[in-house]
Amino acid sequence: MHQDGVQNLDTISRLIYGFATAYMVTGDERALEASINGTEYMQRHFRHQNKSEGICYWYSQIDVQSDGSLRKYMGSTAGGDEGGNAIPCYEQIYALAGPTQTYRLTGSPTIRTDIDDTITFLNRFYKDHGPYGGYYSHVDPVTFDPKADSLGVNKAKKNWNSVGDHAPAYLINLYLATGEQGYATFLEDTFDTICDHFPDYGYSPFMNEKFFDDWSRDLKWGIHQARCVVGHNLKVAWNLTRMQSLTPKESYKTFAHQIADAIPPAGCDNQRGGWYDMMERTLKDGEEHYRRVWHDRKAWWQQEQGILAYYIMAGVYDDKPEYLRFAREGSAFYNGWFLDYEQGGVYFNVLANGQPYALGSERGKGSHSMAGYHSFELCFLAAIYSNLLVNKIPMDFFFKPEPHAWPDNKLRVAPDLLPPGSIELAEVWIDDKNYTDFDREKLIVNLPESDKAVRVRVRIEPAGLGFSAGLTNFDNAIGTFTLDGDLTKCKLHFLKRAVERVPGMKGMILDMSNLKSVDDTGWNYLLFTKQQRGADFSLQLKGLNPEISQGLKDAELDEEFGVIG
Repeated sequence: MHQDGVQNLDTISRLIYGFATAYMVTGDERALEASINGTEYMQRHFRHQNKSEGICYWYSQIDVQSDGSLRKYMGSTAGGDEGGNAIPCYEQIYALAGPTQTYRLTGSPTIRTDIDDTITFLNRFYKDHGPYGGYYSHVDPVTFDPKADSLGVNKAKKNWNSVGDHAPAYLINLYLATGEQGYATFLEDTFDTICDHFPDYGYSPFMNEKFFDDWSRDLKWGIHQARCVVGHNLKVAWNLTRMQSLTPKESYKTFAHQIADAIPPAGCDNQRGGWYDMMERTLKDGEEHYRRVWHDRKAWWQQEQGILAYYIMAGVYDDKPEYLRFAREGSAFYNGWFLDYEQGGVYFNVLANGQPYALGSERGKGSHSMAGYHSFELCFLAAIYSNLLVNKIPMDFFFKPEPHAWPDNKLRVAPDLLPPGSIELAEVWIDDKNYTDFDREKLIVNLPESDKAVRVRVRIEPAGLGFSAGLTNFDNAIGTFTLDGDLTKCKLHFLKRAVERVPGMKGMILDMSNLKSVDDTGWNYLLFTKQQRGADFSLQLKGLNPEISQGLKDAELDEEFGVIG
């Protein structure tokens, strides 16, 4: 396949986000290496630092020439109304997506400097410091003036991307990594601005997305005109619900519910599942249903917004059962039609019936618009919301902080903005050894003194679970499970589910170092499991406390199971 030398800033950064996220959920060192190397590549080739001004901004694109030299582009090459003669705010925002997720893993001070200096750049040149507030959508690539005549249709304009995309792209992850109040205040200002200016339910079931300087509607901009993007509405509902866990406000809850209730009848395929792309914002004379714009295709990224919006709202509010249904129906459509089960990857667009749309630029699975970001983010956060909030299943996450990277050696490991008290830090391993110096409720690991990066594995579980079982090793078809809490009849299903999710096991090792007790139901399950798996299946126990050791003898199973140590 012929490949040119064009590399886009956002595409590279979003792919780096994917690698960093993959490490966080798998611990695969290759993914960590890719995220670190990818961030360094961005710093070498896309970054512009002005240290005297304390700002950092990023080139829109580089073009690798045949002789190995580079051409760098200041203005976006997206073209036309998308900002061909400008630097769109969203490009600078998404430049931080990959580096910030990598920063969560490593705490690298050079990445932190780039993040803070880019935010300084955004606040200095894109932010409206006048009475209206918010962020302008574009600036002139030479003067950084958001009101330059050269911007044409983008002169002194604001939009969803320039205002709201800070939160999901980098700002929530930056707050999770640092816990710093300044970032929390930035988030609060962002969502207050959204709640003040985006709802417009007297006019349309869809929120406002394009604005003039004073927040009046811009219904003439480019291809959008008086139209909406379904996924942007869902993205606001998703992120408002995340913010509700950090700074609860009735305005956040109300607007999220307005979107979640309005979009299914107006922008969802209620027959086959999935979310449409662009819709007309209003009904024309004689119309009963909102019309789709140009086509009935469904884009991969908009399915993500719908799945995440309804999963987190089902988990946080648990007030409308249809929210969980919408999340599961959206997941079923996405898993059934967007994944290429033969060649791998995710399709850009599918038709309403799920058939891949393989024409033009949308035929490829990677482009200026598509990288690893939305696909990885969907896998990551859908797992968090469905496991930790809905199904009450523990999850493991991985980090590899550099020496003394975090203030007071405190590593923050909260996976996302979730309701206070809904999850807790159950177990920690450092360099694959059990570690006990951590704050269970604040989800902070107090790192040991070290002159090298340490591998940190944490187990996050729903609060009050009382029992957890997780696969910590799988070698030569022998699965090692770490148990925590009390193995009783009402908790047995957690162990069964953990065991049944690992196919092809020829034996198990159960680490009971953190297990307090086992009742008769637990012993019966272990014996019956061993019986079902056949004579060659081994089951070994280790780390038994005196109570469990006595229970094993009372059940007369001390000869049936091997005891290690």
